Amino acid sequence: MTLAVLLIVLPLAGAFLCLGSTERAAKAVGMLTGLVVLGVATAMAFEFPAWTSGEFWPNAEGWRLFSAFGVDFLLGTDSIGMLLILLTALLIPCSMLVSFSSITQRQRGFYAQFLFMESAVMLAFLARDVILFYIGYEFTLVPLFLIVAVWGGHERRVAAVKLWVYSFVGSVVSLVGFIYLAAGNAAANGGALDFSISSLVEYGSNLPASTQWWVFLAIMGGFAVKVPFVPVHSWLPLAHGEAPTAGSVVLAGIVIKIGQYGALRFAFPMAPEGALALAPFFSALALVGILAMSLVCWVQNDVKRLVAYSSVAHMGLALLAMFAFNVVGMEGAVLYMVNHGLSTAGMFMCIGIMYERYHTKDMEVVGGLMQRMPVWSVFMVFFAMASLALPGLNGFVSEFLCLMGVFTADSGVMTGFPGILGPAYAFLAALALVLGALYVLRMLQKFVFGPLREPHGDGHGHHGHDHHAHGHQASGHQVVKDVNGREILAMLPLAVGCIVIGIWPSPILRAVEPAAANIVAPYVKLIERDAAMAAPKTALATPAAAEGAAQ
Repeated sequence: MTLAVLLIVLPLAGAFLCLGSTERAAKAVGMLTGLVVLGVATAMAFEFPAWTSGEFWPNAEGWRLFSAFGVDFLLGTDSIGMLLILLTALLIPCSMLVSFSSITQRQRGFYAQFLFMESAVMLAFLARDVILFYIGYEFTLVPLFLIVAVWGGHERRVAAVKLWVYSFVGSVVSLVGFIYLAAGNAAANGGALDFSISSLVEYGSNLPASTQWWVFLAIMGGFAVKVPFVPVHSWLPLAHGEAPTAGSVVLAGIVIKIGQYGALRFAFPMAPEGALALAPFFSALALVGILAMSLVCWVQNDVKRLVAYSSVAHMGLALLAMFAFNVVGMEGAVLYMVNHGLSTAGMFMCIGIMYERYHTKDMEVVGGLMQRMPVWSVFMVFFAMASLALPGLNGFVSEFLCLMGVFTADSGVMTGFPGILGPAYAFLAALALVLGALYVLRMLQKFVFGPLREPHGDGHGHHGHDHHAHGHQASGHQVVKDVNGREILAMLPLAVGCIVIGIWPSPILRAVEPAAANIVAPYVKLIERDAAMAAPKTALATPAAAEGAAQ
């Protein structure tokens, strides 16, 4: 349990050290802390004994925080949480490293906010108590709000307020569902409140189906905002568009993953009957989000907002695969979280590096950058292809598994993987791959290839961030240079991760499979129960068809 506690305490201590250091030393303190946390996370990954068992570790008893309210300091995670912990520990120092030249004002506060966020995220991924998770989940909102509001672009305050309102309201809705379960559990077991996840899962999964319907709607509704899920997604493109580069990296790579993690850790296990009943509704919303956001991307000229809208489509596919209620789809959805965190974070880094030189994100103003920045262009094309699911890169593995999970989740048992979706849903979701190819290739054609286009005058476009907030010192008369060694070092670990997972995904899939099987186990029984109840009616209605299928 010591390593788990260190993952929470070290970033917190580093954040206070940043605030107490000089402006010049803050980036060194922040970077050093991030690397130490990455080392601790790596050590925990090597020590982690439950990679292929689906169990939680460490299982040591914690201590009471608020005895009267049944809140315990219980830490533990399974293979899914461990992967997200490693992703978080990697992205924080990379996002800091890429910000060294772009952030020249209020550096102490800037690097401190990222460490505060890292501590909160680690708490959310490690918590085995609902209230403990909620503290970490909610606290991520504070540093993220400040990062956007203080170091963001021209509309940073509007973006920060919208982010705050959407996220706060959503998290309160989820909290209502948790409190309802805890209160009902206390009434059923002698009046003692208990917010441990295992207790609430056991209680919630045994509630009547009509009650579980409302419980799942509350818990999932709150997490849907963070994912984000259509129609509560409109805060994300604005937040990405106005956030500094590092803010977009952690928002896309880490923060929105907490929403999907919360759905599979809480909503699905605590109300399986409700999830099954509401699956058609949420699956339809996922399809709308996948297709609509892909069409929006097709007509976007702001390259940063294009990537932000594509994130909504990608997360829609991951959630659709979760509602397939089979191991293949759940594995694909979990792997999608990791892969999206690598490739999309890489694209935001590339866009931020370009923006630092040209101060615009408009593809009508700047383009053909292969002629000016060839090394940068290689990274941009690479991460775009990873996001596009090019075979051999990480995105292909997760998208293939998601679509396979949805396709095989047939209400009949012909596929051997019971579910409620099937080929029709998979076909519609696969249209997003075609649309994705269209908007990504359009972006690369305008942004990277083609004739060179650069902003006129001083190079400060009308679509950029607030240069005063960022501390930019660039001049339009400076010669634009390609990426430097520091920027390559920030992007290289993400590129290596994309290649390794794309070529050799089996270790991650073996680690995720038992945990995914634990999540979908109640649903297999429920779906088989419903199929058995419907089978006699089907057999009576179509005896000839049944005889032909048997032959």
